[in-house]
Amino acid sequence: MRRLTNIKPASLGESVERLEADGARAAVVGGGTDLLGMIKDDLTPAEVLVNLKGLRERGSLDLVETEIGGIRVGGLVTLTQLSTHPLVAAQYRVLAEAAGSVATPQIRNVGTVAGNICQRPWCWYFRQNFPCYKHGGNQCFSRVGENEFNAIFGGGPSYIVHPSDTAPALMALGASFRIVGPASERVVPASDFFTLPRVDVSRENILEPNEVLADMHVPSASGLRSTYAKLLDREAWTHAVISVALALEMDGDVVRRAGVVLGGVAPIPWQPEAVEELLAGQRVTESLAAEAGRLAVDGARPLSKNGYKVTLAENLVRNTLQSLASEA
Repeated sequence: MRRLTNIKPASLGESVERLEADGARAAVVGGGTDLLGMIKDDLTPAEVLVNLKGLRERGSLDLVETEIGGIRVGGLVTLTQLSTHPLVAAQYRVLAEAAGSVATPQIRNVGTVAGNICQRPWCWYFRQNFPCYKHGGNQCFSRVGENEFNAIFGGGPSYIVHPSDTAPALMALGASFRIVGPASERVVPASDFFTLPRVDVSRENILEPNEVLADMHVPSASGLRSTYAKLLDREAWTHAVISVALALEMDGDVVRRAGVVLGGVAPIPWQPEAVEELLAGQRVTESLAAEAGRLAVDGARPLSKNGYKVTLAENLVRNTLQSLASEA
C-alpha cells in the first residue's frame, strides 16, 4: 500500500482549500470505511487524506439538531448515531431504518452519513479494477457479463447501481444537501445531487473534487408515515438487491404527498414520480398498491441476468406500501 499523508484541518474552509491545492491526490475522510478499502485495492490515486474528524466545528457536523422547518443532519454523524437517534426514529423512521440497515454494526459505528451517500459503486468489475468507464475505459463489462446486481433503470453507458441506503430515504423525505467549496457554498435538493452515467460517466454526484457534502436538511411534515424495506442476497455486509424508501404524508387515511424512491435498481436512487402522483389524494387500497407496484417498474430495461429485479421491485413496492398505509 502506498504512503499516505494524513491532514487534520482545523476548519471546513481549510479542508476544501487543501482539496483544491492537492487535486486528484487528495480525498476527504469521514469514517473512511470505503475510501481506505479503495486505496488498499489501488482503485483511487488518493495520497493525501483530508481528515474531517479533527475539525474544530465538528460539534455541528457530527450532530443531529432541530432547526426551523425540520432537522439538520451533520455529514459526520455516524450511521449508528442516525439509526438510534430518538428524534430521527420517532419522526423520520425511514431514515433511521435505512441507516440501521447498512453493512455491519462495526461499519455503522464508524461510517458517516455523508460517506454513505458519496461512496463509490460496488460493481464487481469496478472493484476488481477492470478498465471500465468508471476507471477511464471505454466499455461497461457488466452490460454483457455478470450483471445480476446491476441496473434495470437509467443504465448506459455504465450499468452500476448506487449503493447508498440513506440516499433513497433522504430523497423520499424531500431533503436538501449543503455543499461547501473553497469560494462559496450551495444548497441543492437531494434529488438533484446524483448524476446519471449518460450525463457524466466518471462520477455519481455533482460534487466537484474540491467540495464537501457538509450536512443535510430534512423538512418536517405533518402526518408522516415512513419506512425503509431492503432485500439482500445474504444476511450481512451487503448492499441492497432492491430497496424502497417510502414517506407518506397522511391526512387521516388519505395520502397528501408521497415520496417513493428505489435503491439497487439504477446508477442513482431512482424516484418513480408517476407512482408519487398516483398516490397523492388517494386512500391506499390493495388494488391501488398493486397498481403502484406495476407503475414503479414501468420502463425497466433489465440486462441478461437481472430480470428478476423487476418482479422483486414491483412486489416490494406493493407490499411495503400496503403495510405502511395500514399502520394506525
